[in-house]
Amino acid sequence: MSKLETNTIDTVSGTSTLQVGSTNTSTITLGVSGDTINVPSGVTINNNGTQTGFGGTNTPAFRVRQTSDQSIANDTATKLTSLVEDYDTASAFASNKFTVPSGEGGKYHFAIQLTYRTGDDIQYAGVQLHKNGSNIFQAHVVNNDYNDAGLVTVQSASASDYFEVYAEHQQGGNQNVKLKEFSGFKIIE
Repeated sequence: MSKLETNTIDTVSGTSTLQVGSTNTSTITLGVSGDTINVPSGVTINNNGTQTGFGGTNTPAFRVRQTSDQSIANDTATKLTSLVEDYDTASAFASNKFTVPSGEGGKYHFAIQLTYRTGDDIQYAGVQLHKNGSNIFQAHVVNNDYNDAGLVTVQSASASDYFEVYAEHQQGGNQNVKLKEFSGFKIIE
């Protein structure tokens, strides 16, 4: 292998495309560990290939649900339990709550969807997102023929903060509810 030392590589006068590598090239390495590669303001990076190793992955991420109904009392916010994981990229969902892993603080997108199994139209039903034991965001339905309640929100979180789902209704007596989805992921900032 030979080494070329220079300060500037430029195109031949009258051309505008500089190609590095050709038919014998399988990997092009720019810099070594500790180097900084600067892309000046005004430069456009056009990627028509496959990008790996940069950008983000929106993790940690999780999705849980209930496989059976849960009975909740009238006019009582009740934590939803017996949640089953569809996925949990950081093993951060346990004991019916998502706990932000160490080093993963930031903004998180949460989505919750549940169904009330009343057999009648819902007069009032709600869903709540709790953070560290306190209700921080809620949504409710009033006089709804569909008996579904849901919410979507973005919340700031620090390591060790935990999030749980609660449901409530004012239908009189106990009512069954089923969590269709509680999901979340870290937003790339």
